[in-house]
Amino acid sequence: MTIPVCYNGEDLEDLAHAKGLSVQELIDIHSGSTYRVYMIGFQPGFAYMGKLDDRIVAPRRPTPRTRVPAGSVGIAGNQTGIYPFSSPGGWQLIGITPWKIFNRKNTDPCLFKAGDIIQFTPITPEAFDQQYEH
Repeated sequence: MTIPVCYNGEDLEDLAHAKGLSVQELIDIHSGSTYRVYMIGFQPGFAYMGKLDDRIVAPRRPTPRTRVPAGSVGIAGNQTGIYPFSSPGGWQLIGITPWKIFNRKNTDPCLFKAGDIIQFTPITPEAFDQQYEH
């Protein structure tokens, strides 16, 4: 499954700088790999995916945010994930997807299942606005 991501997260520039990468290099590394969904947890539909390329592995933030927008794509340790709902959170935010990750009205409310293979694809802010599902 390919997930569109607008790479504009609050931590993107700082994380790229900390890793000695350009923002585009970090985006290319994140979107150039496939990830296995290890498990669903933390929130309904939150998929823990990995394994990240060692060049972009990053710790959780020292102080979690009180509000992370639904659809935010983050990095914590050697995993990446997408927040299905707005909530507090401590992952390094690198982007946001316009897709709804959890919808209780669907027969299968979670977009992901353990074992799924996911790849992220960069989209523009304009494409994000056109695809926004939340």
